[in-house]
Amino acid sequence: MFSSETSCWFIRKVICWRAAASIAWSVLLLPPTTAVFVLLSKFSLLHPIQTISECLSLMMSAGSIFSFILLGGVIIMVGFLILEYYAVIPTIACSKIALLSQLLHPRQFINSVGHCLMGVIVGWCCAVTIGHRYEMLGRPCRNSDGSPQMCLNEYHLIFLLAGAFVGFSHSLLGVIHNINYVSFQTVQQHKYLRFKGALPLVVKCSTTQAFYSVRNYIVVYFFLGHIPKKWVCKTLNLQLDGSVHPLDSIAVLLDLSLLYHLWISATFLLFTWYITLLLFRIFVTEVYGFPVQSTFTEDSHQCLPKVLTDKQPMILKFLALQDLALLSQHSPSRRSEVFSLSQPGGHPHNWNAISRECLSLLAALTQRLVAYHETVATNGRAKSLSSGSERRTSSEPSSTEDAMSPRPTFLMKTPNVVFARSVGGSCQSPLTIPFTPDLDSPFGSPALRRLTAPAEQCSPWHGTVQSPHIMRRAPKLWSTSTDSQVNGSPPPSPATAPSPRREPSKPSFLAQFLQNRKEQVKHFLARRVLIMYLFNKLPEASSQALFADSQAHIWALEGLSYLVQASFTEDQFGVVQTTLPSILGSMLLLQEAVDRHFKLPHASSKPVRSTSSMEDSTYKTLRFALRATLKTAIYRITTTFGDHLNAVEMSAEHRKRLQQFLQYKE
Repeated sequence: MFSSETSCWFIRKVICWRAAASIAWSVLLLPPTTAVFVLLSKFSLLHPIQTISECLSLMMSAGSIFSFILLGGVIIMVGFLILEYYAVIPTIACSKIALLSQLLHPRQFINSVGHCLMGVIVGWCCAVTIGHRYEMLGRPCRNSDGSPQMCLNEYHLIFLLAGAFVGFSHSLLGVIHNINYVSFQTVQQHKYLRFKGALPLVVKCSTTQAFYSVRNYIVVYFFLGHIPKKWVCKTLNLQLDGSVHPLDSIAVLLDLSLLYHLWISATFLLFTWYITLLLFRIFVTEVYGFPVQSTFTEDSHQCLPKVLTDKQPMILKFLALQDLALLSQHSPSRRSEVFSLSQPGGHPHNWNAISRECLSLLAALTQRLVAYHETVATNGRAKSLSSGSERRTSSEPSSTEDAMSPRPTFLMKTPNVVFARSVGGSCQSPLTIPFTPDLDSPFGSPALRRLTAPAEQCSPWHGTVQSPHIMRRAPKLWSTSTDSQVNGSPPPSPATAPSPRREPSKPSFLAQFLQNRKEQVKHFLARRVLIMYLFNKLPEASSQALFADSQAHIWALEGLSYLVQASFTEDQFGVVQTTLPSILGSMLLLQEAVDRHFKLPHASSKPVRSTSSMEDSTYKTLRFALRATLKTAIYRITTTFGDHLNAVEMSAEHRKRLQQFLQYKE
């Protein structure tokens, strides 16, 4: 998965060891968790002392030791799946059909099968631990003529199937709620304090989800329980005992003891898995300090400027940006290394690499916001070819501002199921944006597809978009006069350069027939409520997907602003002053794009935070955190430099907007 040499050192030396430590702690917490489960499953109010003695003897038995080994193997497997499927950028489905495609993906199918098998193992361990009527799958019985035979113990079977059902439900809910999403804490805490603070939430989520899972399982088993029961009997050559009431009936709803044991077992299963997930989140997101510069050349690939600029795994990219934000605030000695000059030569390589990467991230986000706003503004219709669209507004930046939005050298990965086309048509840019309506859906407008087609190399839209006020140009007319006007030369007269008139080529009968049939199918499907329900875009989800990786931009803004603030007194060589116009220009452009985005419908609505699941809903509010961080970063710079910023070269519109911050009116 990580092919480059630079990536391997971090995965091998840091991530794998952190994941192993989280799994080891999960296994160490398994005995006390199992002891609590045994106590709750066998507790009796009438005989409390006898219950405690039975629990102690059961924990020391050979069967319990074997169950510990199996449960430890399950915990290790769960930790491995979490390590394989975790993500620092959530995958957000912008439509129902996109979510359905995620659930039916082969990779997700393998994950679901693995959780089902592990759920069966945990269910077997719970049934054996509780004992009594749940202990064995087969039990001796007698047939009608009195001869002994082996019959199916349906109580044991219902535990095995309950484990498989809870594991399968956990896997599906993990996709729907982005449980494998790993977020970073705003306030740094010790690992023990984070674990202690999140433990009540784990208990609450485990008990709540176990209750709903058992409820759904009982309903499914009531209607479909006879299918696995007959299959197990046929496979293992077991008989059905007619003297025992079947459990796929109303009687199971009246058996409170069975329902209680199912709920306790499901809670134990989910609790152990959630503890493993919680510890993985805590260990993986722990702060890692990268050296700013190294004495030895063989360790240069581990330095912060190199890590930021190279194409790395996303977890390494995020940890590097987190370290940058922290050192810019709390480490004067490391800041001095950032401001230092190279010897020999006297070049600020560290500052240039760090500032260039941060500005690239801000420029990439600005470009995405501009393209998304233009797409939403069209609402599936092409813009009118008026003369006003051919002119740029006065806010278009000059050639000096080209340095303010450098071309991104590394663009953050965004969910593939959300984003359909790359912005700007650059083959080097994996960044894409969520369009409304979906371009790949059968109801996409042809005008919108032409409008969002990749720009040409010679087009003014090739490259980084400098301002959100630049209107998209009208489709280019392929004539000699238009080409000459674009190139800056006067149009040739008809006498000197006559343009031959070409007859428009008519499409063939077969192509026209297929196009008509395609349009008929699209109009037919568009009238079906279910089809439109699956393909319609979710506006709030599109906005969330647009800012899914904004945690990196938040750290980039914090790192840049704190370094610029510290440079006022600590930058002895003035290395920051050379890029101050670019930093201010990028921040003001992003501020303008963010303000325009929040004027769109559903962009300002805050989602309801769920407290009954392990879903980390931080990504749903990243756009609000980014807006606050961006405004704070600009105020941090203006407060530090004050009227000195009037000497910074920038456009008239940016200067006017900067005055709002200087006068505390923004």
